[in-house]
Amino acid sequence: MKASFIAYVDESGDEGFVFNADGSGSSRWFVLSAAVIRQSNDLQMVRCLEEVRGVLQKPPKTPLHFVDLKHEQRVPYIRRVGAMPIRTVSVLVYKPLISEPEKFQNTKYLLYRYATRLLVERVSWLCRDHRKTGEGDGYTDFIFSNRSNMSYEDIRAYLRLLLKQSEANPQAVQIERTAVDPERIRSVEHSKLAGLQVADAVASGFHFALKRNRYGETETGYLPHLKPTLYRHKHAALGYGLKFWPEDYATVKSKAPEAEHLGGL
Repeated sequence: MKASFIAYVDESGDEGFVFNADGSGSSRWFVLSAAVIRQSNDLQMVRCLEEVRGVLQKPPKTPLHFVDLKHEQRVPYIRRVGAMPIRTVSVLVYKPLISEPEKFQNTKYLLYRYATRLLVERVSWLCRDHRKTGEGDGYTDFIFSNRSNMSYEDIRAYLRLLLKQSEANPQAVQIERTAVDPERIRSVEHSKLAGLQVADAVASGFHFALKRNRYGETETGYLPHLKPTLYRHKHAALGYGLKFWPEDYATVKSKAPEAEHLGGL
């Protein structure tokens, strides 16, 4: 039986820790996002991208990279993303607040893996709470945008370990095991799937709202279009569709005022 949901996953920002006083160097923010859709609605991802290419006058099947588009092209794109029957989960990492950055510098992709844990937890809650009897098997297929140098078997092994830990300590690891199977995690090239390009638009849209440009400004114009897609629990997006790390939202906002724009979503 097919999965009930598909979660397309992509990121924006880098995993470096070189923060120069003039704002150059590594990105201060790392964003990992999932665009989650019911398996039965998955073709709407394809139709959305077809419509966007038509509006932007791009040839059919041209891969779309949000950061490569001009602002006036991104707006109609993100508006159509926001109108789809998707829910989004984003992990927003403010790297300057990480207390022991050397751990993440010394172990390649450790930051990505930990962000994946936080993301998978929240996607699993979303899918547990919204699955329908008779529509799929209740599980979620996770499709990551492929990073050529990263092992996705390592990601699967990490999630297997987390699921074992959750048996011993459910409060420490809060993955809903009836919605997540590590064997149903795979990676695909960004250009191959419309859903991955949508996930890229989501991650980039949030990253633009947090990343200060060379003039000290952020671009928050994409947030109103992304707001309807946020996963909420009892009307709350913070902690669910938006997860700040390594501290809670209030602490992060006190150190990074640019995060304030996301608090009211």
